[in-house]
Amino acid sequence: MSEHITELLPETNTTPENENRYLAKFLITSVISFFVGTVHGVLQVIPGIRAWLDSIGSPYGGPGHMIDPLAHAHINLVGGVTILGMAITYYLIPKITGKPLYSQRMAEHSFWWTAIGVAIFYTSLMIFGIWEGQLWLTRPEEIPAIHRFYGPIISIAATGLAIGFWIYLANVLLSLKGIYKKT
Repeated sequence: MSEHITELLPETNTTPENENRYLAKFLITSVISFFVGTVHGVLQVIPGIRAWLDSIGSPYGGPGHMIDPLAHAHINLVGGVTILGMAITYYLIPKITGKPLYSQRMAEHSFWWTAIGVAIFYTSLMIFGIWEGQLWLTRPEEIPAIHRFYGPIISIAATGLAIGFWIYLANVLLSLKGIYKKT
């Protein structure tokens, strides 16, 4: 019986007791992202910080919108909700279908591409938001010299996120392929 179970497990060295341990990193990242997002949310409503954000265009434009709502939303929705959703999906597919996940290796890749992408995205938004926000108030003529780096850096982060999402989508679809075929 245990030989049969081993054949059904994903392609890494796992046993029934630890086959889902790889999902712990998804959960840890989700919790950390929610924590960062919560601290971010609390900080941005402190009167002095809120006044500064409003003075640099938050949430309607200007550098302030990079901090609130963009950075705040992405750390919560991508870092927290999406990565948690990935873990739940990867856990439930074998339970619901009775078939193993198509590829644990793809699950690992989807995690790392998404987690690194959202970390770079959030950090870039915060750095550029604060840096350009300070310039907005003191030397606005210098903003274009700094902002020219924003697009390429955000594009790299967004590409990482997209790769992570697409690997996730492919893994889910390949895992579900043929589940409704009559046997």
